[in-house]
Amino acid sequence: MLVVTRRRNEAIMIGDGIEVRVLRLGKDDVRLGIVAPPDVPVHRHEVYEEIRRENQAASTLLQPGRGRERSGS
Repeated sequence: MLVVTRRRNEAIMIGDGIEVRVLRLGKDDVRLGIVAPPDVPVHRHEVYEEIRRENQAASTLLQPGRGRERSGS
């Protein structure tokens, strides 16, 4: 893990197209601004984890022999 120190209005670059800028510093939080190409998804970690769980659940339902069973009626 790379750890950097930035002040308000300072930024870091990730590759050539992603900029992460410190917008505001609070007592217990930091507000970041992120500029990324449209094809790069950017999510808060908890949102990313929820998307990942939903995708795993959906893929499980699509696997043969998994998911809902059809009734014989």
